[in-house]
Amino acid sequence: MKQLILLFAFSFLFIKCNSSNIKEKNSGLIAQKAMVVSAKIEASKIGADILKKGGNAYDAMVATHFALAVAYPVAGNIGGGGFMVYRNNDGTKGALDFREKAPITAHKDMYLDGAGNVIKNKSTVGAHAVGIPGSVAGAFEVYEKFGSLPFKELIQPAIDLARNGFKITKKQAASLNKATAKFKKVNTYKTLFEAEWREGSLLKQEELAQTLERIRDLGRAGFYEGKTAELFVNYVAQLGGIISREDLQKYTAIWRKPITFKYKDYQITSMTLPASGGICLAQILKSIAPYNISEIEHNSTKYIQLLT
Repeated sequence: MKQLILLFAFSFLFIKCNSSNIKEKNSGLIAQKAMVVSAKIEASKIGADILKKGGNAYDAMVATHFALAVAYPVAGNIGGGGFMVYRNNDGTKGALDFREKAPITAHKDMYLDGAGNVIKNKSTVGAHAVGIPGSVAGAFEVYEKFGSLPFKELIQPAIDLARNGFKITKKQAASLNKATAKFKKVNTYKTLFEAEWREGSLLKQEELAQTLERIRDLGRAGFYEGKTAELFVNYVAQLGGIISREDLQKYTAIWRKPITFKYKDYQITSMTLPASGGICLAQILKSIAPYNISEIEHNSTKYIQLLT
């Protein structure tokens, strides 16, 4: 089975190599075991199970991606977007941009009042703060290019997790309870998340399970077209938003060339624009490169001044 090394994150990948033989060794590490790391144990276990079934790293990523949409709704949902940076075992690298995009009818003055002043919170709360979701399109781009197992096997565990539920953590309970006021403010009806949550509460999401089933059965069209698209567009319009069916149908994720730079004897690959993290990281590391950090006392005044 072809083995792959994959980084799926918003940050960066460190590849340890000697500057003298960077060009000589392009193959990745071949290991007998693997691990999946994510924000939620339920999602990580699902990804690991895919590897045990013979799936590759990209299969595991897709499965974990959809599982996070269930188990980590604060940030892992299918209504958002993201970036992927990868390196294959033959040394080839790439990046995928599946961030949200502005609606076709969006314009530069949409968050201003008649006098040209910024309308407080309009760009961050409510229907005008919503972009065209890229998460589902990104998952299909990855699967179509690198996937090996049947797609239904990758998304079914997330469907089961949504339908059967999972116990939320203390931190999740606090986050959901804290967000109750926002849920009430931006929705016209009481949502599933408006409850008194406690650690260990069972969270079941039947409507999300049905949405994921449409994606399972219809592919990308199960989200960007048909019933899901209709429900999404109609509700956003009801709240005064401007997202259209055309916006959803025309959404595309973009394959990009990642940025690569060196820090001492490390070669670093990170996300390029429109993400800012990779470029900022390159600038930061360049600024501290002249210093031998290992010789500076940890958390000393000089250490903190240098790294902050």
